[in-house]
Amino acid sequence: MSTRILALDTATEACSVALYNNGEITADFAVTPREHTQRILPMVQAVLAQQNLRLQDLDALAFGQGPGSFTGVRIGVGTAQGLALGAELPVIGVSSLKTMAEGVFRTTGLTRALVAIDARMDEIYCAAYTRDEQGVFHAQLAEAVLKPADFITRCAGLSGEWGLAGTGWAAYPDMQGAISAPTQMTDITLPHAQDMLPLAVIALRQGETVPADAAEPVYLRNEVTWKKLPGRE
Repeated sequence: MSTRILALDTATEACSVALYNNGEITADFAVTPREHTQRILPMVQAVLAQQNLRLQDLDALAFGQGPGSFTGVRIGVGTAQGLALGAELPVIGVSSLKTMAEGVFRTTGLTRALVAIDARMDEIYCAAYTRDEQGVFHAQLAEAVLKPADFITRCAGLSGEWGLAGTGWAAYPDMQGAISAPTQMTDITLPHAQDMLPLAVIALRQGETVPADAAEPVYLRNEVTWKKLPGRE
């Protein structure tokens, strides 16, 4: 069965796009804080052009639904909705944290991942995933926004070797040593759209798409918390 999916992510400092065309992958990735709105559409056009495809040729559009930067997540969701509505495509929301767990597997082969993104205000967006033989990730620790110490407490019962991903480990360097299970630091610090593709392919084949106007972000922090941020009072 022919499968073509475009994935885009702007949920963090990274801006990335990737295209899956029947197993062939074209990807672009750049760390571009505060430039996502200027960069994302040219990147989309570039990866499509490399495979001589149009949006209308795709089966679905995947987007990074967060958690991450409030503004970045909104840019990603809004861009995905606009592109999908114009091309009459369904969309697939993919967790930023689960995307990085796939990145751990891609780069190291490890099937267990502890993901922690610096969420500011002395907190992290975090989760723990294990990957089964079908490529499906299962949350051993559900996505949450926590104090680093609380995340360490939740990790106490984990066993096996875990790959570490995300900016949280550098922001809070004492965390790694506090994990009782064996760990391996990886190069995955931010989500890459290419790592959304395996997850999106599975979701598409399982019928887990929604109409573009039903795309939903995942912030983890509630709206009241966001209003407390500088400039959001």
